[in-house]
Amino acid sequence: MLPIEKSPRASCLALCFAISYPTLFTLVYFIILKDWPPTLQIGTFGIGKALQFLFPLAYVLFILGSRPRRSSRPTAGLGSGLLFGAVVMGVALLFYFLWLDPTGVFEGDPVKQIRSKIEAWGLTLRWKFVLLSLFYALMHSFLEEYYWRWFVFRQLRERISLGWSISISSLGFTAHHVVLLVFYFKESLTTALLFCAAIAVGGGVWAWLYDRHKSLLGPWLSHALVDVAIFIIGYHLVRDMFN
Repeated sequence: MLPIEKSPRASCLALCFAISYPTLFTLVYFIILKDWPPTLQIGTFGIGKALQFLFPLAYVLFILGSRPRRSSRPTAGLGSGLLFGAVVMGVALLFYFLWLDPTGVFEGDPVKQIRSKIEAWGLTLRWKFVLLSLFYALMHSFLEEYYWRWFVFRQLRERISLGWSISISSLGFTAHHVVLLVFYFKESLTTALLFCAAIAVGGGVWAWLYDRHKSLLGPWLSHALVDVAIFIIGYHLVRDMFN
């Protein structure tokens, strides 16, 4: 196949696929297959995620004929990323423990749906939940940064302005979270949309950090800290169901 510079159509198709696939896949495994046997749900999830995260690397290697290069300054932006992640983590935990939890925002359907997913996926043992949390905080956050910032944002940035690249990649990053949050907060769409807006802002900051410093380390560890806060909150919501 032709390099991207000689094939604008291939470039457009690749970006459209990369931006839309995570949302379509989330609709399939999280909504359409929600009543399927857990083994089939987990199997679909694993295959779908593998396809998602292999696509950018395969595209760069075999379509562009290029090889990923290590950043010349891998720790550039690390301090800024950690600071942003720590601030968001602190604000999220304070927001939850001082307001959301006492006022019962998560009570009712959100907690019911979270419990249902944990039971369906066989995560009722505490160590399994902790292991999943560590995987998401450390590995999945890296894979999302590689996907959304290293591939989607960078490919956009080579073609359009910084502002549009940040906006489009961040909205794409947010879109699959919309599916999850509307599912959990279908009785309070305002809450879901507020959380989605916060995710979009986070995606925008991480894209800006990557553009400025040309390193994934800062955005990755920043993202990891935010995920830690999310799983701390999740654990607190359903802590009584763990064995």
